[in-house]
Amino acid sequence: VQLQASGGGLVQAGGSLRLSCVASGRGFSNYDVAWFHQGPGKEREFVAAINWSGGGIVYADSVKGRFTISRDDARNTAYLQMNSLKPEDTAMYYCAARRLSHSDYISEENYDFWGQGTLVTVSS
Repeated sequence: VQLQASGGGLVQAGGSLRLSCVASGRGFSNYDVAWFHQGPGKEREFVAAINWSGGGIVYADSVKGRFTISRDDARNTAYLQMNSLKPEDTAMYYCAARRLSHSDYISEENYDFWGQGTLVTVSS
């Protein structure tokens, strides 16, 4: 499976963006999908995840109530709707997918496939 992330850009604080992660190959509907971000000079961090059925969703505390993760298996696509953006949300955003569902959604090592990243810049 190959993942292609898109939708990043420059937005003012308080604005919104929707990121997309399109998967090529078969089996996407069986994969958990997550978003991570890496800010300038920081390590990559977990943002949100959705399990293969869509029935399990987890968010980092920093984005709860502002970001929404979703998936459309018919389109082989996962989304991250980001509202009320803050300057501290500025980062490269990566989507990731894994074949085996696991209770640990946060650790990078649990994901098998990664997209190339899309840059989100939030100005104050």
